[in-house]
Amino acid sequence: MGEVGAGQNTKAVNQVLVAGIAQAVCEGLALSEKLGLDPERLLPTLGAGAAGNWFLDKRGATMLSDEFKVGFKLALLHKDLKIVRELALAAGTDRSVIEKSLADYAVLLAQGYGDEDISALIRLKRKR
Repeated sequence: MGEVGAGQNTKAVNQVLVAGIAQAVCEGLALSEKLGLDPERLLPTLGAGAAGNWFLDKRGATMLSDEFKVGFKLALLHKDLKIVRELALAAGTDRSVIEKSLADYAVLLAQGYGDEDISALIRLKRKR
């Protein structure tokens, strides 16, 4: 990736993208439930268009079934995002996705969901 430290910085960028994608997918799927959309038709339709992504493909159906088997522990993403926040502060970039994700995952950690997959975020999106 470049000079020493570039690998760590690349991981930081990855974690921001993961957090942002999780925010969007969980919010969208929570909305789909409230609107009464059929997940068996919705997920393939979304996956075939511009909204298609790995997280939606691998976690969409499990989220809608309230299955949060660990792929990436919620507590680990929260820990990583604390480090990423410091990097973003030093770089002077926007941190809105980082801050929102830290706040949301802190709530889920306090509720005892730290060992679940990051897709457990949908729990909060359903309640708002």
